[in-house]
Amino acid sequence: MAKVRELIVPEIERHGPIVAWIVDDTSFPKKGKHSVGVARQYCGQLGKRDNCQVAVSLSIANHHASLPVDYRLYLPKEWAEDSARRAKAGVPDGISFTTKPEIALEQMRCACAAGIPRGVVLMDSAYGSNTDLRTSVSALALSYVAGVDPQTSVWAPGTEPLPPKPWSGRGGRPSKRLRRDTDHRPISVKELALALPKHAWRTIRWREGTADWLSSRFARVRVRAARGDDRFAERRPEEWLLIEWPSKESEPTKYWLSNLADNIPFRRLVDFAKLRWRIERDYQELKQEVGLGDYEGRGWRGFHHHATLCIAAYGFLISERETIPPSGPGPATLLPELALPDGYRPRGSTLAA
Repeated sequence: MAKVRELIVPEIERHGPIVAWIVDDTSFPKKGKHSVGVARQYCGQLGKRDNCQVAVSLSIANHHASLPVDYRLYLPKEWAEDSARRAKAGVPDGISFTTKPEIALEQMRCACAAGIPRGVVLMDSAYGSNTDLRTSVSALALSYVAGVDPQTSVWAPGTEPLPPKPWSGRGGRPSKRLRRDTDHRPISVKELALALPKHAWRTIRWREGTADWLSSRFARVRVRAARGDDRFAERRPEEWLLIEWPSKESEPTKYWLSNLADNIPFRRLVDFAKLRWRIERDYQELKQEVGLGDYEGRGWRGFHHHATLCIAAYGFLISERETIPPSGPGPATLLPELALPDGYRPRGSTLAA
């Protein structure tokens, strides 16, 4: 994987600097119980819970291309605790049960240590709703645009928790926890979105699609994340809440929290939020064109070897796109532009849920 990065990243950067790190996972439907990591869990390919394997990845991207730079199988707890199945599938002794957000965080730490060009971390709500993950990303000095659930609680503009209770000086220790009462309560991002005035919404387009420019209605507000802040002595920093509410929908469909600078242009913020589409294209091309989903073995080592070779082949195609003359078969023959299915909604969409 390091060698693939060494060869391909300069080819991607010829079209502009790396601007994003994209965190996501992909699933592979499987029958039986012997393929490493297989379990009944959410399968994005099927859009429901079913028997499948899931791998977590970190990709780097700009507006020209993207490339997975880390890829690891998620090992469910029932697998991590089953010594017989682990031994048969060749799971290394050092691999224990780790949640998907924890795997993603470890991948980001490794990417920082490896000196991979940094970008804004983009996550869907399956990862972005994890408060600890967002906090850890900030601790790595990385910016993020993270999808969150509609129920995510925030302090709206002009509201904040109460400071710690004053100490009387008699007995015990001074309180160091922020407080809430009936007049000081956070609200959900959905409640905040529905209460915004009409002038808060703007129609913004972010990229050219196959037929026309893609556009939608957005609003953004400065807020503070509220979950668990009553365990701390200081308020969380302000960040952007970005909301998408397409004009034909009855309610907002997507929400993001971002620690990007408070002076970032509105369109730039939307552009980052929507750049995560590249990972959907990556997985579609990796599976349909390069064979990522065709692994038929059962072992840990083989699973990762297969994925590494597929990613190497994918990187090669990225690097060769522009070497084919216009009069030749064209890059589309190597890597066709695949359209997403009608009615497709990314994971994290309120309507999809």
